[in-house]
Amino acid sequence: MAGNTAAPGTTVTSRVLAILGAYDDQHRTLSLTQIAERAGLARPTAHRLIAELVAWGALRRDTRGNYVVGRRLWDLGLLAPVQTGLREAASPFLHDLYGATLATVHLAVRDDTQVLYVDTVRGHASVPIVSTVGSRLPLHSTGVGKVLLAHAPEETRRRVLAAPLPRFTPYTITQPAVLARQLARVGHDGYATTQEEMTLGACSAAVPVTVDDTVVAALGIVVADLRRTRPRLVAALQVAAQGVTRTLAAGR
Repeated sequence: MAGNTAAPGTTVTSRVLAILGAYDDQHRTLSLTQIAERAGLARPTAHRLIAELVAWGALRRDTRGNYVVGRRLWDLGLLAPVQTGLREAASPFLHDLYGATLATVHLAVRDDTQVLYVDTVRGHASVPIVSTVGSRLPLHSTGVGKVLLAHAPEETRRRVLAAPLPRFTPYTITQPAVLARQLARVGHDGYATTQEEMTLGACSAAVPVTVDDTVVAALGIVVADLRRTRPRLVAALQVAAQGVTRTLAAGR
């Protein structure tokens, strides 16, 4: 996800948002100069606003003098409905999946043409994992992303298939026709898989979480190899997804 490189507006609010928008998955720690450059602000202006953000707790200065996102923003983020409802409903089932498999499990939702990871329980196995809570990844290269894209509105699928599909490994699906066929199978089979498409050494399986015939999230699991374990993992994911669905329905 790219940082905010556009010129900010003239209001204080727009400049503060430009500073916060300077942070993304690849830029978690920034110096004053880096923030000013990425936010499109003069250094003195950035310095003044950053000081206020630090005082409020939105940013925190580390021991090297750089700035990271502060706990106050994390606390606010936890109040978002996607966190408070879905995350709380799914948490016991994520931990059950982890307990049964000792593998990394994910809860994710679609954010336009990206996957937003809402919760993660990390496994013990040495499988490379690039996603973290709050991170965003492309839909076409992840198991949870393929599930969410298969059930996305037709207009969203068209936009994804019409845009260049970035290649992350030699196994990433970058041909729109191939991806379209995969998405059709996901809709038919009820689950998606990936084979080292996001990172080498990591395969995944994922299933939808459905409420009132609408897919609201996806549950996924990441392992080193799916060849022998796919049926068992998919079945475990489906049981967990049904549990999340029941919990969400009961809480309405």
